[in-house]
Amino acid sequence: MITHLALDGVLEGGLGVGIDVTDTAAKITGDGNRVFRQRVVSTDGLPVRSGAGRTISVDGEPAASEDFGPGDILVIPGPSASTETGVDRLLTGPGGARAVELILGAAANGATVAASCSATFVLAASGLLSKRRATTTWWLAPLFARRFPDVTLLSDRMVVDSGTVLTAGTAFAHADLMLALVARLGGPELAEDTARYLLLDARLSQSRYMVLEHLRSADPALRAVEEHVHANLDRRLTLGELAGAASISPRTLTRRTRECLGVSPIEFVHRLRVSAATQLLTTTRQPVDAVATAVGYADPAAFRRIYRRHTGESPSSTRSRAKTGLP
Repeated sequence: MITHLALDGVLEGGLGVGIDVTDTAAKITGDGNRVFRQRVVSTDGLPVRSGAGRTISVDGEPAASEDFGPGDILVIPGPSASTETGVDRLLTGPGGARAVELILGAAANGATVAASCSATFVLAASGLLSKRRATTTWWLAPLFARRFPDVTLLSDRMVVDSGTVLTAGTAFAHADLMLALVARLGGPELAEDTARYLLLDARLSQSRYMVLEHLRSADPALRAVEEHVHANLDRRLTLGELAGAASISPRTLTRRTRECLGVSPIEFVHRLRVSAATQLLTTTRQPVDAVATAVGYADPAAFRRIYRRHTGESPSSTRSRAKTGLP
C-alpha cells in the first residue's frame, strides 16, 4: 500500500499528483492489483490545512507503525515551507515530531519512505538520510546542507534513490518521485505508460530550473567569481585563480560556495558554463562541438556528459526543445 502523509501546509499540487499517479498506475494494472492501493493520512487523523488555506480531508485515523511492512511505501509531499523560518516551524511543531516518529516506525517495519520538497527536511531530521545521498528543492539546498552535513546532497537531481529512502526536489518533482516508485513496484514500462497517460515528461535534473542569482546575490565574492568565469569562458580555470578573482583564499571560496550554493567551486563553474552553453544552443546555430569549445570544454564528449548531468538532457535535445517551444 502507498500511504500519503499530508502535513499541515501541504502543497495541493504535490499531494494531488501523488494520488493521480498512483491511481493511474492502479487502473493500468487492474483494480485487483493491491500494490497500488492508497490512502491519505495526517499525523493526528484530522483534516489538514493546505498551503493555499483549503481543508484537506484524510482517510480515517492516522497510520500507525504497525500498519507498515515490507513492500509498503510512506510518501510525504512537501508542505509550504519556503524559508528558513518556515522550515523551523515545520521541524519544531508537534506535527513534525509526530511525522518523524511515524517515519521511523514505518522504516523499522521494512517500509520504503519517500519525501519531496521541504518534506525532505523532516525525513532528514529522522536520521534516515544520514550517510546517504539525497536531494531537496533547489532554493533550500544551502540550508539543507548546513543543517544535515552528514547527508550527501545532490541538489541538481530531481530524484535520488537511496534504497529504502527516496527524495525529490521541488513540489512538482513529486511527480518524478511517484513515477520512480511506480517503476520500483511495477517496472519501468508501467512507469512510462503512467507518465504517458498523464503527459508527464522525464526530467532528471533541477539544474535548468535553478536561479543561481537567488542564492548568490548576497555574496560579492561569488559575484566576482561569476564575472571572472564569464570573462574567461573559453579557457580552463584553477581554484587558485577563482579565489584570486574574489580576493579570498581557496579554502574560503570553497566554504562560501558550500554555504551559499551547496556545491563546490568547480560545480559552480560547471553550472555557469552549462548555463552559457544553453544560451548558445537556444539562440545560435553553432555546432555542439563549437559550443563546447566556446564555454571552456576542449573535449566535446566530456562537455556532453557534464551538460547531461546538469540539465538531464543532451545538448541536441535542448536545441530541439527550444525550436518546438516546449518548456
